[in-house]
Amino acid sequence: MKPLEKKLADYRLPQMFMEQGIYPFYHPIETGQDTEVILRGKKTLMFGSNSYLGLTQHPELIQAGKDALDKYGTGASGSRLMNGNLDLHEQLEAELADFVGKEAATVFSTGFQSNLGSIAALAGRNDYIVLDEKNHASIIEGTRLSFAKVLKFKHNDMEDLEKKLQNLDQDKVILIVVDGIFSMEGDIAPLDKMTELADKYNASIYVDDAHSLGVLGNHGAGTADHFGVTDKVDIIMGTFSKSLASLGGFVAGSKDAINYLKHSARALLFSASIPPASAATVLKALEVIKKEPERIDRLWENTNYAKKLLLDNGFDIGHSTTPIIPIHVGDDIKTYHLATLMLQDGVYVNPVVHPAVEKGKAILRYSLMATHTKAQIERSIDSLIKSSKKL
Repeated sequence: MKPLEKKLADYRLPQMFMEQGIYPFYHPIETGQDTEVILRGKKTLMFGSNSYLGLTQHPELIQAGKDALDKYGTGASGSRLMNGNLDLHEQLEAELADFVGKEAATVFSTGFQSNLGSIAALAGRNDYIVLDEKNHASIIEGTRLSFAKVLKFKHNDMEDLEKKLQNLDQDKVILIVVDGIFSMEGDIAPLDKMTELADKYNASIYVDDAHSLGVLGNHGAGTADHFGVTDKVDIIMGTFSKSLASLGGFVAGSKDAINYLKHSARALLFSASIPPASAATVLKALEVIKKEPERIDRLWENTNYAKKLLLDNGFDIGHSTTPIIPIHVGDDIKTYHLATLMLQDGVYVNPVVHPAVEKGKAILRYSLMATHTKAQIERSIDSLIKSSKKL
């Protein structure tokens, strides 16, 4: 047997959980993402979706996608640099830049590639990237391609961030990269304090707003808008697969920054552009968010209601202040069992274990949507209580 064949054959971890009946991943959902889905023929409440504003089933978005299919076909058949650059993509970039309050933007094929390509291009050899230790995996992968020196600071700890910045050469690029809303913890990066440190130490700030768009700020403009520091944040990154109900990603910043990335970010230059239907649905999502601001209000009402019920029933939800609510379990196997029991009871939540979280700190990642009803929230937490007691 070849070494690669042996390595692959020896990997049996998923099968172990399958044999125990608690394998919690790759569930085949048979309907569109909504507050209720069909999973293996059974109606299931969805509390694991990133569709925070509940737009994936919005009729105007669906129609916009159909119209784009009729006009442009199924794909752009090339990279943005070459033949795959549609007028639709450029219209979307202008709308996104306006939405987050920046001069310009450029669209990538996915949110992961947005971070991968941009971070690797912005900081090079002899430069510095300073990361929050809880940043998303796509940010970590971007740093690995950059050749820059990478430093990590304790999660949301501005004192530790300053200690890291104090020793850096301010004549080099210093790029501070953080999530706006942290995808597992559900807390928010303190950009108001972070921008003060960036000014003090001649650093630039890059914010991953994947989970913040449509959630924080005026009309969902994101974390920088939430703190009133949009002009002090250099790069804002976002994804389309969450509040914007599609697929793809973008970065926004100054005209100079976007000009540089459009000609330097290899993940953009050498990837096919997003399909026309995806671009059209994002454009429509931006329009709907602006004309239906009550969706964001409902999202926060649901968030506060769910948090109160969870806390009243003794669950540990950490420091979450957003629609992402981590329910701390600790043990991986227990977390898988709990998710399985809830799924059997008709409620889907995401079990999250190492390496997405620290070892021994497994969670159920419970996510709210604007379109959840209070009855659905109550039903899900009743299921959590009942399943927890079974364990």
